Amino acid sequence: MKKFNIPHKFEFITIIELYAQWIREGKLKVNADWNKDLNIKFTAQDPCNIVRKTQGQKMADDLRFVIKSIVGEENFIDMIPNGVNNYCCGGGGGALQAGFPEQRRAYGKTKFDQIVTTGATYVFAPCHNCHKQIEDIGEHYGTEYHVVHIWTIMCLAMGILGENERAYLGPDLAEFGL
Repeated sequence: MKKFNIPHKFEFITIIELYAQWIREGKLKVNADWNKDLNIKFTAQDPCNIVRKTQGQKMADDLRFVIKSIVGEENFIDMIPNGVNNYCCGGGGGALQAGFPEQRRAYGKTKFDQIVTTGATYVFAPCHNCHKQIEDIGEHYGTEYHVVHIWTIMCLAMGILGENERAYLGPDLAEFGL
């Protein structure tokens, strides 16, 4: 709508922006103390569509604010490059469904190497395509990182993560807080 100057009376906003706003306003009460002694390290994928193509660096900054608020700033390891300069994971644009897994994984090797370099145990992937691609290249190239949604770890940071929501967490978190 901006591109073609179409009048509208709504604002495009993502749940990540809302999480950041609600945390800043004290409406969403999260606490990273759960990870103080565990010191589990996290990194984040900057999805192409919501960071580089539309919302820009503000979205990347909000993403990092939310993540640091729920895991602890000292437990976040950023990829290099990051934000609007981060690498594509290779899963978007229909690549996951295109039927060329070898090519998709070869392209994704750059992202895989970038993740492994951080040493993080968990990767936040706010985009479904990124989530599946990062999970797939991890399995394909053989590493032990886990791919998570923001909401899962946010619930952990609020002390409300249910037993049925832990299926894709690693053994270090699967039973934490039960």
